[in-house]
Amino acid sequence: MTKTFSLRRQEVVEQKPMIADFKNRWPELFQVIEVDIDLKRDSILERLRVYLNEDSEAFVKEYLDCTVSVAEEDMLQTVMGIYVVRKAGTKDNNVEDVGIMMEGVSVLNNLATVYNAFIMLFGLIYALDLSFPVELKYTFEFFQKILMELDGHKLTRKLQQLNIKMFA
Repeated sequence: MTKTFSLRRQEVVEQKPMIADFKNRWPELFQVIEVDIDLKRDSILERLRVYLNEDSEAFVKEYLDCTVSVAEEDMLQTVMGIYVVRKAGTKDNNVEDVGIMMEGVSVLNNLATVYNAFIMLFGLIYALDLSFPVELKYTFEFFQKILMELDGHKLTRKLQQLNIKMFA
């Protein structure tokens, strides 16, 4: 898809085709797999936590074949975390709900993916002026200082090494 982007862009700008014609010419552009990359983002987020040697089990809790209320009840003692409720017996154990718990209260739900929940939690932490969870200190720092370039000149040694490897 990236190889043909400039071609498609040139066609759109110069010829201004109708959507039906454009869809007939470039059908793969209208496939969900080309537009929805949330699963890849979830995977990258998980690999980042593994690389940084952080315990994601304490922060992202997965529940299989239970109700959302049972998951929320189990997380009442959670200061801050993400829960994922999956239905067993469905293809790839489809996600029923993804939500955020803070101080024992469900603050957001129906977020579709762990990545979406992570980003929403990141925003809530900033909006509510909270500290990053200790379990994922480096993951949150990576997003803040490397990806968002906020206060990026003060990196921990672990993130300095990752930054060098990424941009070398």
